[in-house]
Amino acid sequence: MAEQDNIISTREITLHMGPQHPSTHGVLHLLLQMQGEMIMKAEPDIGYLHRGTEKIAEGLLYHQFTPYTDRLDYMCAMSNNLAYVMAVEKAMGLQIPERAQYIRVIAAELSRIAGHLLAMGAWALDLGAMSILLYAMREREIVLDIFEQICGARMTLSYLRVGGVRYDFNKEIVESINELLEVMPGRLDEYETVLIGNRVWIQRNEGVGVISAEDAINLSLSGPALRASGVKWDIRKDEPYLVYDRFDFDIPTGENGDCLDRFNMRFAEVKQSMRIIKQAIKDLPDGRFNVDIPEIVPPPKPDVYKNMENLIHHFKYVSAGFKVPKGEVYSAIEAPKGELGVYIVSDGTEKPYRLKLRVPTFVNLQTINHMSKGRYLADVIAIVSSLDPVFGECDK
Repeated sequence: MAEQDNIISTREITLHMGPQHPSTHGVLHLLLQMQGEMIMKAEPDIGYLHRGTEKIAEGLLYHQFTPYTDRLDYMCAMSNNLAYVMAVEKAMGLQIPERAQYIRVIAAELSRIAGHLLAMGAWALDLGAMSILLYAMREREIVLDIFEQICGARMTLSYLRVGGVRYDFNKEIVESINELLEVMPGRLDEYETVLIGNRVWIQRNEGVGVISAEDAINLSLSGPALRASGVKWDIRKDEPYLVYDRFDFDIPTGENGDCLDRFNMRFAEVKQSMRIIKQAIKDLPDGRFNVDIPEIVPPPKPDVYKNMENLIHHFKYVSAGFKVPKGEVYSAIEAPKGELGVYIVSDGTEKPYRLKLRVPTFVNLQTINHMSKGRYLADVIAIVSSLDPVFGECDK
């Protein structure tokens, strides 16, 4: 009897993590089946931020839906704008001017930098390293200042439009971007000194949340999380869009597919984004920043106040929009979190008959159970951070 009293047993429990937990990066509810502190099963429960975005699109003119894309991955709004307007342009068979394509590349890569900085900073904070978040926010503010120069907004930007971009780049914007390119290498060295070689950081991430290349592909993982498992797949290289095929940049890959590799991918991708931006600024061509089709692009706002024809043109664009030929298209880009795709079914009217969003956060979340099984509760925090989920796009 005395021997039986000394036996320590553990029983299975269910732990509800979130949706208020700060380390779930939003309103994520995780149902964790645990044996002691070991995870037996991790089941994401999503939908707390569902707003019916895809259904909303069916009731809006094509150009009216662009601001809604800002609210998907609101940390990287430019990427959402790009995926949507490229899908509409594909449905219309539009070829936008070269200058607009270069500007879009710069905007998308700035958005990638902004997204990765927040991801790395928040991840470090989740695991107890507050300084890196403050450093990352310092650099991210520089990017947001540039966005404010470009379009007057910092997060919900609505800068890209069907047929081009809303405003052209001026000398001041180019100077600000060059200043960012100058300051960032030194700041990234600071991150490396403070965090990347830190033994506590390595212990919390190395060997945690491992997923093989085969499993990552089978679970439809994409973006930095896929490349961390050694799969060299990046839509910018493998299915080039805009003018990405004109730039020299590398696709970083990992070896172990663990949390540490997923962090290193984002760190390396910030450097590659700076390479792309530097080349795009250098080669930025002159010319139009919108297509020369009055039905698709409104007149410059100052002209609306001076000329009756422009006022009528503006009114018709805003109130009636433009028609998209009947058919269906799918267009995808390499967003900061992975493949962001837009599927549109057009019935030939000014509004989409059906719109479907393939968002990386939603798809990537299905790997949580695979990564968490057999690990400890503390490791779940690192695993969630390594996927960098944003629930505006997950729940839609």
